[in-house]
Amino acid sequence: MVPSCPRALLLLLLLLACPASRASQSCLNKQQLLTAIRQLQQVLKGQETRFAEGVRSMKSRLAALQNSVSRLGPDAAPVSCPALSAPPDGRKFGSKYLVDHEVHFTCNPGFRLVGPSSVVCLPNGTWTGEQPHCRDVDECVSPQHVCPWGTMCINTGGGFQCVSPECPEGSGNVSYVKTSPFQCERNPCPMESRPCRHLPKTISFHYLSLPSNLKTPITLFRMATASAPGRPGPNSLRFGIVGGNSRGHFVMQRSDRQTGELILVQTLEGPQTLEVDVDMSEYLDRSFQANHVSKVTIFVSPYDF
Repeated sequence: MVPSCPRALLLLLLLLACPASRASQSCLNKQQLLTAIRQLQQVLKGQETRFAEGVRSMKSRLAALQNSVSRLGPDAAPVSCPALSAPPDGRKFGSKYLVDHEVHFTCNPGFRLVGPSSVVCLPNGTWTGEQPHCRDVDECVSPQHVCPWGTMCINTGGGFQCVSPECPEGSGNVSYVKTSPFQCERNPCPMESRPCRHLPKTISFHYLSLPSNLKTPITLFRMATASAPGRPGPNSLRFGIVGGNSRGHFVMQRSDRQTGELILVQTLEGPQTLEVDVDMSEYLDRSFQANHVSKVTIFVSPYDF
């Protein structure tokens, strides 16, 4: 029978405690020492055997676990929410769309955020709110006066403009009177004044707000004539661009017998302001009757929206 480990260690301690130079009756004799050594060897051999068996068992279990894991399907992809983009005229902060990640939104100056300023990705793969958008702030409806007295406010993308349309100054026997905030009419010409009759009978002012990089061609403005009740109207119209700083960005063409269209044919990048004067001349039986000028001012926003 193999001795227990504590007993064998006790014998080893006795051996160390009794060196040969100090032998006494309490020390082990040669036969006892050899017996103790053999017992220790048996203990170590048993421990080595049990350790080797444990290692083999552990290896076997690891191999079985490896086989089980290998037979499993691929790892499920982590839950994520749909990608979000920055709103037009705004910015987005955050590019991770996994569970518990946040995305924040802001708008450029002149715009206000409609919707949540932050959303969080939920475990079910949806956001805590709808993606917001930016809406232009109409400064012209503010209770505070944003334009100086005598001017009018025109709302533009991300801002506003203050305008003050004025009739041409009179010269000689030609004069104009303002019949509305955005229209002037020529006073009646003397019968003998042919140059007066060839000046615009009416001058109207129009203000348009456009985004940058608008896709072209696109119709921006229409000009048409209407006959007064009981009076014959013109049977021929001519349309054309007669002034401004458009630099070839626009063309004027007829859309039907009584209507002309101002068409943007070149992309505009803001911010910039363009002016184009459009003329409509009326003829009756090839005889010139009158002409009308529309002065179109175009405010191009610095934003694409």
